[in-house]
Amino acid sequence: MKALKQFSIPFTGLKLGKHNFDFEIDKSFFDAFEHSLVKDGALKATVELDKQETMLILGFHVEGTIKLNCDTCLSDFEQPIELNERQIVKFAEEVDEDEPEDLEIIVLPRKETAIDVSELIYEFITVAVPFINKCEQAGQACDEQMLNTLEKLSTGSEEQEEQNSDPRWEALKKLK
Repeated sequence: MKALKQFSIPFTGLKLGKHNFDFEIDKSFFDAFEHSLVKDGALKATVELDKQETMLILGFHVEGTIKLNCDTCLSDFEQPIELNERQIVKFAEEVDEDEPEDLEIIVLPRKETAIDVSELIYEFITVAVPFINKCEQAGQACDEQMLNTLEKLSTGSEEQEEQNSDPRWEALKKLK
């Protein structure tokens, strides 16, 4: 994840109050995450860091397009997304690894000087990906040529399966 060091926000030298940070997200961002649902995109992430004495409040605004594969015709299409999320970061003398994690609050040791927001941004984008991806979501029509090819392949497999039928099953069917 060294490729994502630009997503680290040093907060120790910042004054109390709100500070904004802008990040550009592209293919190299998604390549840093193994087995990513999203392979490419053009997004802009704005992180508003509200530094307080005992905690940080991070506000995320991510907007742009991600490239997805259509579940019907397998072609690529651009899916626009826009999301707003919030994350609270608290400080503790010691971070207890055995303590159950609270997804709403991140606990950092007091000696920490920066926070890496790349994983948070990645998770927010991944959660925003629709469960079923279709070209119609982006206002496009599915690739007709690919649909025809898939139709031919799916009907051909049924005929082949019938031809390769086991003769023992045929004998059992006669018993009905």
